[in-house]
Amino acid sequence: MEIVRSQRSRTNTPNDSVSTLPLYRYAPQLEVRLEDFEVFAMDRLRVLKGISDALARGKRPEEMENLVRDLWKANMRHPEASEDVNKDIISHFVLRLVYCRTEDLRKWFLSMETALYRYRFLLGSSEAKRALMEEFDLPCKAISRTEFENAKEKLEQVARSFDQPLPTADAIFYKVPFEEVPELVAGRRVYIHKGHAYVAMHQVVSLVVTQFRSNLSKALILTNRKWTSTIREQEKDRLTPIVEALSMSYLGPDYSQTKEFGEISIKDLDQLARSSFPLCMRHLFDKYVFRRLFTFLLSLTLCVSLYAKGVGLRMEDALAFWKAEFSHKVGAERFDKEYAYSIRHNYGKEGKRTDYTPYSCQKIISSTPGVGDHHGCPYRHFSEENLRAALGRMGVGSRAMEDVVDKVRNRHYQLACTLTFEAVHSSSCDAGINHPNQYFSDSHKILQPKSKITNIQVQIVGQPHSDQAEMAKFRPSNLQTCKS
Repeated sequence: MEIVRSQRSRTNTPNDSVSTLPLYRYAPQLEVRLEDFEVFAMDRLRVLKGISDALARGKRPEEMENLVRDLWKANMRHPEASEDVNKDIISHFVLRLVYCRTEDLRKWFLSMETALYRYRFLLGSSEAKRALMEEFDLPCKAISRTEFENAKEKLEQVARSFDQPLPTADAIFYKVPFEEVPELVAGRRVYIHKGHAYVAMHQVVSLVVTQFRSNLSKALILTNRKWTSTIREQEKDRLTPIVEALSMSYLGPDYSQTKEFGEISIKDLDQLARSSFPLCMRHLFDKYVFRRLFTFLLSLTLCVSLYAKGVGLRMEDALAFWKAEFSHKVGAERFDKEYAYSIRHNYGKEGKRTDYTPYSCQKIISSTPGVGDHHGCPYRHFSEENLRAALGRMGVGSRAMEDVVDKVRNRHYQLACTLTFEAVHSSSCDAGINHPNQYFSDSHKILQPKSKITNIQVQIVGQPHSDQAEMAKFRPSNLQTCKS
């Protein structure tokens, strides 16, 4: 696979010579535009991260099939239908390069690509499945009619134990070395005779996925060797920066400019921090602002001021706010000289005049706070005791708190934040939390209507109105509901 800056050209190989579900054995002999190299990879990454979130949430197999179908359709379709397969193959090999670099990255990519392959195989037709099995050259053989009749009673016993339809005379079974289908053997879902497992057609996915996972695991190790020995140095000025950034890529909306709720004022910050800020930003405001524990203003302005910018705080208000909070520690003159520049820089008014984007969850999770610092992801960096205390202050109940802590123990930090959001707002968040400003935006959408209802009630109580009694009869519990 050659990366070029010019238009990508295709080989003369007909598109239908490649299986709809590729084996990913060899990198394609294609020229790939640098833009496509990155865009294709990010599109596939959206699919893999969607699968990761759904699996962490415990979605059922049938739900996963529908999710994978929708994710693939939304992200992996090419404007030219004939290019769909090429995009599939290119994106896989780009991400293989991205995720080969560390053990943790390899483990995640292997798990998610295997899950994706499983559900794409299940969604295929019977003809496509049989064709793929032949391409894989799997160690299996369809049993004869005589073998079926001899094993029929045992096969029926297995089917009954899992409430499956009983095998009929035209059923297709494959005889496979039992070590090739470990998940079926572990679940006692196959009949084993003389070292061979009798695998029904609807169970073949286990055999295919085991083979795919084994091949990909070996390929990732080989790719890592190539990356460290030659590719990283050879491509240090072109591909290496892209590859190293892709695993940390944020794939959601741009929060560099507030679009939904307009600007907020300084007087709103206190209330918003307590009602709509995620735990990471709420903790920073609590430590640095409400308690005035000033230790490292630079890291504060880099993280919190970008976040505040994203929720709608104007630059002039940001300068006034931080100056009022910290000039008593560093002095107004020193603040103007050393720190005001950083805030103006974040808003794109100094230096290169770049309009910087607030930090995503992935970037915050990957940061490493020093001694005395308070930035970073609380779900990753807090002790369990401190996390429970912080969640309690946010109003998270004991049952929801156990769910959050369980996700943290399994290193699902963003899902833990999502469960916190759902507990605090009594509302589901199927998309998951991927950005602190997304948390604020979704929170504001939920709480803003309640705020409007409360304001209406205050006007009703405060001003005589001929329909006041009727209005009170219509929604007598509004005020109580909003307070809760």
